[in-house]
Amino acid sequence: MKLLVVEDEPGIASFVSRGLQRVGYEVEWVETGRDALACATDGSDFDLVLLDLGLPDLDGLEVLAELRVRGVDVPVFILTARGDGDDQVRGLALGAEQYLTKPFPFAELLSRICARVPLTAK
Repeated sequence: MKLLVVEDEPGIASFVSRGLQRVGYEVEWVETGRDALACATDGSDFDLVLLDLGLPDLDGLEVLAELRVRGVDVPVFILTARGDGDDQVRGLALGAEQYLTKPFPFAELLSRICARVPLTAK
């Protein structure tokens, strides 16, 4: 199962990526919205995108909206420090399946991911 982590903070990206890799997910990490759009539309067939909202070039909500306009229907979980209810409502309305506010326990993130993208037996 292949996941795309879109996060501009290297510490957070490393923490999430390493934890997911430890349990068996394949993880690719990008730092910008433009890179996220390129990866998600190049045929890489991600099973899930973990998307930060505060990216250096594009807002994560813009990335999500553009993915949907381009017909990319990959599940998206928003992981953000922005606890604003308006952002949460907008993200879910744009098609995000989950909205987690940082900081969050890794176990909670993992349980949500496993519920949506279960690891298959090797």
